[in-house]
Amino acid sequence: MAGSQDFAPDPRNADLKIWLNGTLVSRAEAKVSVFDAGFVLGDGIWEGLRLHRGRLLFQEAHLDRLYRGATSIALDLPPRAYFLDAMVEVLAANDMHDGAHLRLMVTRGEKRAANQDPRNALGVPTVVVLAEYKQPTPNMTLRLHTSTIRTTSAQMFDMRINSHSRLPLILALNEAIAAGADEALMLDPQGNIASCNATNFFWVRDGEVRTSSGDYCFNGVTRANVIALCEANGIPLRCGDFAPSNLKDASEAFVTGTFGGLTPVSAIDGRALSTGQVTSRLKALYEALKDADA
Repeated sequence: MAGSQDFAPDPRNADLKIWLNGTLVSRAEAKVSVFDAGFVLGDGIWEGLRLHRGRLLFQEAHLDRLYRGATSIALDLPPRAYFLDAMVEVLAANDMHDGAHLRLMVTRGEKRAANQDPRNALGVPTVVVLAEYKQPTPNMTLRLHTSTIRTTSAQMFDMRINSHSRLPLILALNEAIAAGADEALMLDPQGNIASCNATNFFWVRDGEVRTSSGDYCFNGVTRANVIALCEANGIPLRCGDFAPSNLKDASEAFVTGTFGGLTPVSAIDGRALSTGQVTSRLKALYEALKDADA
């Protein structure tokens, strides 16, 4: 499997301990009700965090995003310390110190009936903390295909919320796979460049890093860090609304995400790109930022 979430299998993942509503259970025992709002409707939010040198990177930024998402969908969450303790506990139970990816998931919880109405929730959210040994594939590059599926505005389905519901993004990825690519490049409702199906997208043109306005893409922690690195290191940067034709003269491109960090793009719709100096410099700066946060 190729893709931004590709990783090498690790036998240690076969016998993980998973934190489920305050109890550590085995992988085989980790189950939720078929009446759970997350299972029935994808009604929930999540965060992905990277364990690097014994520390969950940019932990506070991820938790800030979790609580913003909860507010957006009117989901009451436990105090922040509840999640911090749960993450520490699951990492200790699995003896994890580096090279792991943690997924924190919260749904509206079990419902009285399998329907859409949130008032039918019993009032206790389901919380799962799942940590896996996952290392990004070394020297990974991605081929992108421009999808016919578009991202949506906040008035329809806010891309900036890390929602459990991901079906439009999966449909876009299906298109990309059918076209022989690894990831889908998605446009916004106006036809401008927005993001990829699982990552945020940057490209380089005339020495300037460019990316979308941020209105129709993921509220990415890694994206924000890369933008800050550009600004702090004098790397020309422009965020805005760009038509796909803007990519015709792109010399480099890369995607960003918690799991893979910065991943170079090797082709867009069949046009080959190389991993140039700007991408390589930003990748090195980001690796240094990770080490500084660990």
